[in-house]
Amino acid sequence: MPRPIRALVKPSAIDYNLQRIRAINPAWHCMPVVKAHAYGHGLERLLPGLQSADSLAILEISGAAALRELGWSKPIVLLEGCFDAADVEHAVALGLDWVVHDPAHLQAVVDLAARWRDTQHAPRIFLKINTGMNRLGFTAETAPAAIEQLDALASALNWPVPVLMTHFANADAPQLADANPSAQAQHAALMRLKPAHWLSSLANSAGVLNCPQWAGDIVRPGIAIYGATPGPKKAQEYGLKPVMSLRSQVIAIQTVAAGERVGYGSRWQASRAARIGVVACGYADGYPRHAPDGTPVVAAGQRVPLAGRVSMDMLTIDITDAPQVQLGSEVELWGEAVSIDEVAEHAGTIGYELMCALAPRVPVTVVEG
Repeated sequence: MPRPIRALVKPSAIDYNLQRIRAINPAWHCMPVVKAHAYGHGLERLLPGLQSADSLAILEISGAAALRELGWSKPIVLLEGCFDAADVEHAVALGLDWVVHDPAHLQAVVDLAARWRDTQHAPRIFLKINTGMNRLGFTAETAPAAIEQLDALASALNWPVPVLMTHFANADAPQLADANPSAQAQHAALMRLKPAHWLSSLANSAGVLNCPQWAGDIVRPGIAIYGATPGPKKAQEYGLKPVMSLRSQVIAIQTVAAGERVGYGSRWQASRAARIGVVACGYADGYPRHAPDGTPVVAAGQRVPLAGRVSMDMLTIDITDAPQVQLGSEVELWGEAVSIDEVAEHAGTIGYELMCALAPRVPVTVVEG
């Protein structure tokens, strides 16, 4: 038989999460983020669940090409714009929209304006403003000239109204007003610059869920549509459903005496006679090697703790108090019974990383319902 580890993804769950977000403000233009191969889930697997989206945002131009090949005809926005002339050519050919975040990017748009006049696609340009995140974007001092230049160009060529865009740094803060910069302050900074007829885009998942009043016209939910939390609340508290489950089976059971140790480095020591289940899942599958003892796993329907260091292909769990766990028992590493966020919290990371780290060797099955 093949190795029993597998990942299950539910396109219906991503549609459910998308509708939860839409319900917050039905007037929003909803642009889910599907970069990094849809956060490790697979563009081709999840596209059926994204059909109600107004547009999609992505980083990789190869991913944008794949979306077009899969039949996505609605807008696609390149979140970091184009990196070189070849990217610009591809973007024009694929009919993409993109983010402009520095003068060189803006000049590329100007240089191609004449060519765009002769194409069927009239691009919507997102002009990114740095309001305190201090990664990408025009400053308050350089933005007005860029806005004026882009506004004139879009008007002359009859392009869609441009979008003034920024990115929240602290929309996941437990106390939003105390954050520096606060989402409210970033919103105010953007609004001071925005022409009245332009659109705005500010909110990632955290902004959508925690401070929708400052989200703007076009929202960019990422982690939330995959059913994990941007913080500070748990995903379930936001009413989100997990899209991915990572599952495997118990492939061996060991009985160890009190005082014996388990795994590399002999980290875990039995305080009593114990049953140890060996699960076909390791760090080469994407499970975090640094997950500590006690990280929750669900085996045969019961939560049990990780016991010992995760190795490349296996991990070990303490099933002493779960007598129903036997050879071949089903194990959920994360998903519906134990959230990916909880596993990530124990491992000192975030659910985003675990999703994206799912290894290519793990078979993925699309499930309905």
